[in-house]
Amino acid sequence: MKHTVKIVYMGTPEFAVEPLKVLLEKGYNIVSVVTAPDRPAGRGRELKQSEVKQFALEHGLPVLQPEKLRDKNFTEQLKSLNADLFLVVAFRMLPEIVWSMPPKGTVNLHASLLPDYRGAAPINHAIINGETLTGVTTFIITHEIDTGEILLQKRVEIENDETAGELHDKLMITGASLLLETVEKIESGNVKPLPQPEIPNAHLAPKLFRETCEINWNLSVERVRNLIRGLSPYPGAWCELKNDVKTLQIKILKAYADSGKAENELPGTIFSDRKSFLKIACSNGLLDVKELQPQGKKIMPVKAFLSGFRDITSYHSGK
Repeated sequence: MKHTVKIVYMGTPEFAVEPLKVLLEKGYNIVSVVTAPDRPAGRGRELKQSEVKQFALEHGLPVLQPEKLRDKNFTEQLKSLNADLFLVVAFRMLPEIVWSMPPKGTVNLHASLLPDYRGAAPINHAIINGETLTGVTTFIITHEIDTGEILLQKRVEIENDETAGELHDKLMITGASLLLETVEKIESGNVKPLPQPEIPNAHLAPKLFRETCEINWNLSVERVRNLIRGLSPYPGAWCELKNDVKTLQIKILKAYADSGKAENELPGTIFSDRKSFLKIACSNGLLDVKELQPQGKKIMPVKAFLSGFRDITSYHSGK
């Protein structure tokens, strides 16, 4: 089938690469890709291209990288493309002058079952909150963020031990398939946008900040474990280990609830044989740490960490 719809695709991180790849494989006409400007990264502060830009250049797609989305030169370039449809996957919030431009609208792929988990970090927050079900949604962009009419949705289960990174990859594949189906239905005129339902106590998924990622050992072991899963591998749940002379900051990337109890021990108390295991007391039990990353070092299994910290039981975690 020859596709006549002309598409501008907007996205930046890895999550946005798979949907673009699928659309190209199905023969869709991507007239331009819009992505973030190159940014300094790493110790050398060399300019780094976004994952979407790298993919676009490898496949000979024109790329636009505006600093400001309201910039007149950028909006004039967009208009000159005469695109029928804009697709947005993991990109910035668009001004109306941009999203209102194409005649078939601007469609966003979002990694939750809207209206639940509106915001910048739906994958992380779903796991942090202990959800067992999430999904992906395509919707029409309007003024308020993540509130436009829904086109299609697909549910995805969250496994008990799944991390944000693993769920990210699963939703990326499912989302690519859903976006393709959405474009096919828009092209054929076979989709009916529906208003987002009103649901009580809908969760929000705001951007993650450093303070969001700090472990509070006064919480239950289940909630601490979910925080760790929801922030693994990036940006990582962190805490400080302290003794009388030293403070060490670590990120915990993998941990499990231990069957043992920390009777009469303050949350943040450390238990270890100083060789093979490291457990930390929460409000109602012990967290068994399996994988961590000391500040400035690589991710390592707990045994490797303990080989360099034989005095670990002199430490305590928490404020």
